[in-house]
Amino acid sequence: MVRVLFVCMGNICRSPTAQGMFESLVQSEQLTDQIDSDSAGTHAYHVGEGPDPRAISAAANRDVDISRQYARKVRPSDFEQFDYVLVMDEDNYGLLDAICPDEHKPKLELFLNYAKYLGVSEVPDPYYGGANGFEQVLDMVEAASKGLLEQIKQTHL
Repeated sequence: MVRVLFVCMGNICRSPTAQGMFESLVQSEQLTDQIDSDSAGTHAYHVGEGPDPRAISAAANRDVDISRQYARKVRPSDFEQFDYVLVMDEDNYGLLDAICPDEHKPKLELFLNYAKYLGVSEVPDPYYGGANGFEQVLDMVEAASKGLLEQIKQTHL
């Protein structure tokens, strides 16, 4: 089983959206028995809460259901349990890099490394913006999810 963890700050916008989009692609390729994913935040602001209603709505418009996810904070054991720890932005990457054991650092990456053609390295936080920001996040995480899935298929399956 290949395990992927998506990480943002509060785990209510970007990382649950990425998890949902990635799971949708994995399911469409009938690989759910070989690939598992989760999401978490670097901060405990929203632990136990569901995703932002705007993220749920935007994802649902693309037939991606993230409504049953609940926020959690990254745990030290995540670095051992996951094969990929994919972070949405540089700030949160830095926070994880500071606590990631050296032997697991190769697992830690910016998520948009899997969609370099977009020409950006960070998924912007849509929390304080309008609905368009959530659509932009969906576009970015869909592109990176496709690239990630191809990488996993080539490397692990």
